[in-house]
Amino acid sequence: MSQLANQIAVVTGAGRGIGRAIALKFAAEGADVACVSRTAENSEKVANEIRALGRKAWAYAVDVSDAAAVAATGEKILADAGKIDVLVNNAGVTRDGLLMRMAEADWDTVLDTNLKGAFSFTKAFARSFIKQRSGRIINVASVIGLIGNAGQCNYAASKAGLIGFTKSVARELASRGITANALAPGFIETDMTAILNEEMRTELLKKIPLNSFGQGDDIANAALFLASPAARYITGQVLAVDGGMVM
Repeated sequence: MSQLANQIAVVTGAGRGIGRAIALKFAAEGADVACVSRTAENSEKVANEIRALGRKAWAYAVDVSDAAAVAATGEKILADAGKIDVLVNNAGVTRDGLLMRMAEADWDTVLDTNLKGAFSFTKAFARSFIKQRSGRIINVASVIGLIGNAGQCNYAASKAGLIGFTKSVARELASRGITANALAPGFIETDMTAILNEEMRTELLKKIPLNSFGQGDDIANAALFLASPAARYITGQVLAVDGGMVM
């Protein structure tokens, strides 16, 4: 029996990297998936990959930092799919720079996308989750939200904020049988990490006890566990998937 049979999942930032890996993993386990990405091209591409697996998929182009656009998309998803069982808030951006030189716009873009985006999407589906007395919310944070990183004060703040947000949502919605958990990926092979040069990679590997970067599938497997019946009694937790980097 597929772990997510008859379930409908929404994955933000589904166009590439970790989001795409999660969307495909969920589909392989029987879920139909609403793919949210900033561009129609990326969301449609992943939706087609899911359809090729024999599952239903819907594609939505939305900038998650735009609260009004998210609210409208949430309504459209519920109208198109009929219900939502799992929400994965994965959309995220970086605008790295040292604090003293960081432009206010770079702070705002990262906080509005990574943190407000998760707030807006969770709010969009909260009433539906409460009404059906079930739902899984999975927020993709980062180890950087746990330990910080020079040159990433905006990113670290957004991901640490996401962890606090997750715990508060978990407390608010627990009485209705809804769980909320966060994943904290370490360094994962994605477009975001592909820009690192060899020297940087070598230095980073020294900080990872398992001595390798993770794969998108490592995060997707953890997300699948949190979305599955096996995790029904887990809420308000942060699961680091980081090769032992933060322990």
